Amino acid sequence: MTGKQLMATTAVVALLMTMAACKKAGEFGTAEAPVDTAAVATMVKANVNDVVGAFNDRNAEKATSYDAPDYVSMMHGTANLVGKDADLAANTALVADPNLKLSVSNESVDVAEAGDMATYRATYSYTFTDPKTKAPATEVGNWLIGFKKQPDGTLKMAWGVVSDTPAAAATAP
Repeated sequence: MTGKQLMATTAVVALLMTMAACKKAGEFGTAEAPVDTAAVATMVKANVNDVVGAFNDRNAEKATSYDAPDYVSMMHGTANLVGKDADLAANTALVADPNLKLSVSNESVDVAEAGDMATYRATYSYTFTDPKTKAPATEVGNWLIGFKKQPDGTLKMAWGVVSDTPAAAATAP
């Protein structure tokens, strides 16, 4: 092998080793097996259904346990809530309502290929005590939740958007 061939071979080996090190560090992707996005989607749905169950069981602490520390809640007609403590305070007030009933339907989940983020979408139905009439009232709308991977590897709710939809128009007799 000539000196030039040796230098070229050394350069190629160094380049390949650098690329392998970068791949391990995540710069060029990951050396790990692909993420099972269907399993992540199933877990996200299960987590949201646990949150719904916790609300219906009047357990604000459990409902809030799925929040990331910097969770942001955006709901129609109110200022954004920022942080797990603010969400816990709001959830504690909600679960005190004797008429509380929450359900979701038409659920779908999109998961990032890396499995580090997911978006949950559903239609919700929320029964509560109307503050003006003191009678039960039901609101329906759309619920959008973003999940983000946390330092411990779990996916937690990073943000949630609740948007009610107009009541169905009354039909004439």
